[in-house]
Amino acid sequence: MKTIISNTTFTKLTLASSVFFFSTFSQQALAQEVITVQRAIEVTLQNNLQVTKSKLSEDLATENYKQSKLAQYPRLNGSAGQGMNWGRNNVGSGVFVNTQIYSFSPGIGLGVDLFNGFAKVNQVRQNKMLLEAGKVNTDKVKNDLVLQVVTSYMEILFNKDRLKAAKEQLAVAQKQLKQQQELFNVGNKTLADLAESKSQEAKAELTVTTADNALTISLITLAQLMDIPSSTKYEVQMPDASGIAASSSVYNAEEVYTEALRLFPDVKLAGIQTEVAKKGIDVAKGSLYPSLSFSGNYGTSYLYSYNIPNNPSFSTQIENNISKGVGLSLSIPIFNGLQARSGVKKAQINLLQTQADEQLIKNSLNKIIYQAVADFRAAGSTYASSIKAFEAQKEAFSVIEQRYNVGLANSLDLSTSQTNKNTAEIDMIRAKYDLLFKAKVIDYYLGKQIVF
Repeated sequence: MKTIISNTTFTKLTLASSVFFFSTFSQQALAQEVITVQRAIEVTLQNNLQVTKSKLSEDLATENYKQSKLAQYPRLNGSAGQGMNWGRNNVGSGVFVNTQIYSFSPGIGLGVDLFNGFAKVNQVRQNKMLLEAGKVNTDKVKNDLVLQVVTSYMEILFNKDRLKAAKEQLAVAQKQLKQQQELFNVGNKTLADLAESKSQEAKAELTVTTADNALTISLITLAQLMDIPSSTKYEVQMPDASGIAASSSVYNAEEVYTEALRLFPDVKLAGIQTEVAKKGIDVAKGSLYPSLSFSGNYGTSYLYSYNIPNNPSFSTQIENNISKGVGLSLSIPIFNGLQARSGVKKAQINLLQTQADEQLIKNSLNKIIYQAVADFRAAGSTYASSIKAFEAQKEAFSVIEQRYNVGLANSLDLSTSQTNKNTAEIDMIRAKYDLLFKAKVIDYYLGKQIVF
C-alpha cells in the first residue's frame, strides 16, 4: 500500500523536525557552554511561551485589521433556489387541479454601505492602533522577561559565591577540628574545646548544604525562564564587579526618567491604548447617525409544469425571465433603548480609565527610577563599606586564630570571630551583586543592552 504525503504535510514535518533538532542542539549546547547573561536572554526570548502567545495575539490583531478594511468593500453574493410542488392548486377562477411544478431561480445581489456614520472607517483606524498595541505588548513581554532573566542570573552569581565562601569556611572548620583533635589527644585541649570545634564544623556543613540548595533552585529558575529542561546542566559567566562603585554619581534620575518615557514599552503601550480608547468613541458615535445603503439584484427563473404540454425550454426561460432591480435604504435611529448613547458614554468612560492607567504607569515609572538611582548610589557606598568590614573581620580572625593556637584565646573567642568573618564575607558578596544588579536595572529602564 503506497503512502502519499502532500507538500503541506511534508513541509510541516520538515519544520517540526527542524524545530526539534535546533531545540535539542540548543539544549546540548547550553549544557556544554558557560552561559553569559546575553545568551540567557537570547534563549529566553526565543523559547519562552509568553513571547509566543503575544506574537499569536499580534497575528489575531493583524487579521482583525485586514477584515475591517475588507468590510468597507461592496458585498456581492450569488444565490440559487429550486423547488418542486405537487398536489391540488388554484390555477385561476377558483379552479383547483392536480399539478406538479418544478422551479429554479438563480440570482446575484450587490450591497454597498454609502454612509454609516464613518463607523467602519473609524473601526479600521482603531484596529490599526490595536495591531500596533499588539506589537508593543510583545516588546513589553520581552522587556519583562529580560528583567526576570537578569534577576535570576544575579541570584545564581550570588549563590555561587556564597557556596564558594561556605566551602572555604568548611575547610577552615575541618582544619581546626583536626588540630583540636590532635591537641586533645595529647591532653592540651579539653573535651569542651573539641565539642565546640565539632559544632563549628557541623554549622559550616549546614551552611554549605543551604548554599548548595539555593544555587540549585536558582539554576532551575533560570532554566525554566529559558524554557529548557530543568535538569539541564550549565554554568554561568562570573562578571567583573570592580569599578562599578566609581560610576555611582553618573546617573541623573530626571534624565533617566525622561529617556525611559520615550523608550519604555509599558509607557508606549499605555499611550497607544489611550489612542485606541479615543477612536472607540468615534466608532460608538457612528450608531447615532442615519445609515444609507445601496442594493442591486440580477436574477432569472425557470418553471416546468407537467400539466403544460409545451413548456418553453430551459435556455428560453432563463433568457426571457431576467429581472433586475436597484434600491436605496435609509435607516434613521429614533429610539433603541438608548443603546447607541449608552455605547458612546461607555466609550468615554473607557477613555478616562485608560488615561488614568497611562498616568499611573508614568507616575510609577517616575517613582521606580528615582528610587533605583538612589538605591544604586546607596549600594555603591554599602559595597565599599562591606569590603572594609570584611577585610577588618578577616584580619581580626587571623589574629584570634594565632592567639588561639598558642592558648591565648578560648574556643568561644575563635568561634565568634569566625562567625563574624563569615557574616562579613556574605554581606560583601551580597553588596557586590546588589550594586551590579541596581546598575543593570537602570540600564534596563534606559533601554540599553544588558551586558556584564
